[in-house]
Amino acid sequence: MENCLFCKIIKKEIPSEIVFENDELLAFRDISPQAPVHILIIPKIHIESPFEINSSNSTVAGKIIALAAEIAKEQKLEGYRLVFNCNEIAGQSVFHLHAHLLGGRIMNWPPG
Repeated sequence: MENCLFCKIIKKEIPSEIVFENDELLAFRDISPQAPVHILIIPKIHIESPFEINSSNSTVAGKIIALAAEIAKEQKLEGYRLVFNCNEIAGQSVFHLHAHLLGGRIMNWPPG
C-alpha cells in the first residue's frame, strides 16, 4: 500500500530500530513504548487487519506468534503480552497487520 506507514518501514523509507528481519516478517521497537520492551511484529505482505486473515494467508499469524516467543526469550522476558488490535474501535491506528509484544513489567488487567 502506497501510504501505509509500516509498508514504508519495510521498504526502509522510514527508519526504525529493527530487532529481527527475514523474508516474511519484520520486528522493530515501537516509537511510543508502553512497556520497557515494546516491539511491533509485522508481515512484509500488506494485510490490513486481523479481519483480513483467511485460509490463504493465515500461516503468517502463526509465524508472528512464534517470532514473538523467540524475541521474548532473546529479551529475557519472564512473561509478555501479545496484542493484535482489530480496527479503529479496538485501538488499531496503523492499518497493516501487526502484533505488539510488550514485556519487562507487570502487565495488569485491564491494560494500563
